[in-house]
Amino acid sequence: MASARPVVVGAAQVTNRSRDVRDARSPLDLMTEAATRALADCDVANLASHVDSVRVVNVLSWPSPDPPGDLATAIGTRAGERVYSGIGGHTPQWLVNETADQLARGEVKLALLAGAEAMHSLRLVRSCDEQPGWGPRGRPVPNAGDPRPGFGDEQMRHGAHMPAHAYPLFENAFRAHHGWSISEHRRRLGRIGEALSSVAASNTYAWFPEARTADEITDVSPTNRMVAFPYTKYLNAIIEVDQSAALVLTTESHARDLGIPDHRFVYLHGCADLNDSWNMVERGNFYSAPALRVAGQRTLAMAGATIDEIEMIDIYSCFPAAVQIGREALDIGEDDPRPLTVTGGLPYFGGPGNNYQTHAIATLVSRLRLRPDALGITTGLGWFETKHSVGIYGARRPSADWRRPDLTRDQAEIDAVHRVRTLQEFDGPAAVEAYTVLYGRDGAPERTIIVGRTAAGERFLANGPVDDVHVAALVEHEGVGLEGRVGNDPAMRVNRFEW
Repeated sequence: MASARPVVVGAAQVTNRSRDVRDARSPLDLMTEAATRALADCDVANLASHVDSVRVVNVLSWPSPDPPGDLATAIGTRAGERVYSGIGGHTPQWLVNETADQLARGEVKLALLAGAEAMHSLRLVRSCDEQPGWGPRGRPVPNAGDPRPGFGDEQMRHGAHMPAHAYPLFENAFRAHHGWSISEHRRRLGRIGEALSSVAASNTYAWFPEARTADEITDVSPTNRMVAFPYTKYLNAIIEVDQSAALVLTTESHARDLGIPDHRFVYLHGCADLNDSWNMVERGNFYSAPALRVAGQRTLAMAGATIDEIEMIDIYSCFPAAVQIGREALDIGEDDPRPLTVTGGLPYFGGPGNNYQTHAIATLVSRLRLRPDALGITTGLGWFETKHSVGIYGARRPSADWRRPDLTRDQAEIDAVHRVRTLQEFDGPAAVEAYTVLYGRDGAPERTIIVGRTAAGERFLANGPVDDVHVAALVEHEGVGLEGRVGNDPAMRVNRFEW
């Protein structure tokens, strides 16, 4: 029914940059402020009493035993439904998509979505040899989303279980796929970072509201160490932030019943959620995201739009590989003049754990209200190019009734087609498919991670040498395609690749 169209009616963000420990704030403090502001943004008094669902994005820094319950109490609502999400940067848009469906079916009337991270405050407090006085820290059990862990024992043994260590594998594979030299690739990374930071420079809520040049971003310096080749610190998402964002969702008809004015409405025109192969090592390749491509197509089709008609874009930007793979999946040309972020991206705006995309959506809401004929798209990304959630927003009322696409068949096809046979152990000749070198804070290489292929096309993870000669072969010359031999180290339970 037309009256059941889901709509975002409130949005707000909070950023606390104070370096004074007396200003340290808990995730609940930040969420409460963002939620209170989002409710006020609806232009209706005492709206909290009407909230019947409180939904909280998974908190990493200091979760209470019951984050949605504590937030409900803090804002003064008796909301009966309380949802706590699993882990993943796609979670905010996934929650919006799920909430929109429930709103359209009449299962929820007014929902509050919020999230926060307080890693900055946590570090400040601990630097003074204190413990936060923020109430009990808990291990709340998520009751929404896919509970599967994003990596297995094989990735952990070889050091590829951290995003900062895994995404460089995608980056180097992406470079080799496009045939760029190491130096040309470095220039491209600098341009990506420079473009993102230029947006952050004018964003009130950005953690680093300053423009950085391409050379500042890619040159290794005392403040910009190499983390994992080819990523310096300034190309990594920054989680040590105090940031929160919140959204208020309802239906068009209920919003009017509550007295929320139409000029606050921003509609969800299209959405989709799909996963690439869950085990990163089984992925068809390390330079594309088939699930994001399909999710983008389904979202655009639902919105009745083409990508060229989208004025505002926010591609998840934890690392440059995510930006480039996302751009290609959405068929956005490399020379397209539209910025690929509305916030400044996770390395410059800030990467508040799982909640970054709530900030992107809140930013879109505020901008789209000023441009009622425009559309904006946001992509969310969980784990290692694994979970994808896409949303298209606009203040213009959709012509079609709400109908979320059924992606069951799409997911089954992705699961069936994009898989590679993997080996836990292998002894014999092989070649490098993707790789990275991990560096310590002193600038010395500490570990080499190799994704390799056998002559039969089977894939494996391995570690390689870290001496100067072998590292130089990977960071000064193209390492993808390098031939060598792999064997298993039973004592360390890892594969060793040498050339």
